[in-house]
Amino acid sequence: MAPQCEHAFCKSCINEWLSRQSTCPVDRQPITPNELKPVPRILRNLLSRLLIMCDNASFGCTAVVKLERLEVHKEECEHNPKRPVPCEQGCGLVIPKDELRDHNCVREVRLMLQTQQHRINEMQCAINEIRRDISLLKSCMQDCIRAVRLANPSVPAVVETLEQDETIRWANSLQRARVTRWGGMISTPDSVLQTMVRRALSESGCPPHVTAELMENAHERRWPTGLSTLETRQSNRRYYENYVCKRIPGKQAVVVMAIDNPHMNDDMVLEPGLVMIFAHGIE
Repeated sequence: MAPQCEHAFCKSCINEWLSRQSTCPVDRQPITPNELKPVPRILRNLLSRLLIMCDNASFGCTAVVKLERLEVHKEECEHNPKRPVPCEQGCGLVIPKDELRDHNCVREVRLMLQTQQHRINEMQCAINEIRRDISLLKSCMQDCIRAVRLANPSVPAVVETLEQDETIRWANSLQRARVTRWGGMISTPDSVLQTMVRRALSESGCPPHVTAELMENAHERRWPTGLSTLETRQSNRRYYENYVCKRIPGKQAVVVMAIDNPHMNDDMVLEPGLVMIFAHGIE
């Protein structure tokens, strides 16, 4: 509606007119597109009651509805070529009606899977970046702790308490594990196995200094006296079920943390813990 003379127009028509000349088409008063304003509610109500043919009349629809109902009718109109309909050929996708003829289930499902895989890859990249950031933060924290120790030797007890709290939080985040075949224990793991377990520990949030110590304790040469030889391991088998073991995520391996096993004899545990890798038998 024009602001001064209050003449009302179709929006697209008046905008087209004003693109050529800045006057009201009725009385030629000067007007610009920015000066136009919506018509009063009473006029909108009158317009909404007008009867109008469906936009899909050319596709066979004979309905005549009130203008206020036109949009709702178009969504439900069975002659609407863009009405969403389910594919009945097997894939179950909902597609516009006019695309049914050229619809190919295999192609569409393959495209959908490719799109999902692309999203998964993007999410994995984001997760890897977050893990790298966390690793950097942990390294910075360790550097800060070392700097504090060097600058003020009187605070190692506080630092050790912080480190122990961090280790406890990590150990509590791991899932409890049960070893069903202690005979599958690998006492001398090769470098490939150790690398896989080290990576899994890091990805689980294990503090870097704890990861390093645990991996040192993955070989029988560092195990406590109660496990140091095949003979002692055989003689102490009756104690194995008393271990509180935590699963290393995704691996046939467990950690036996000292903080989880205060009930075990000193010759069966190590600080901060030891890694046990198995060929099979972890639940």
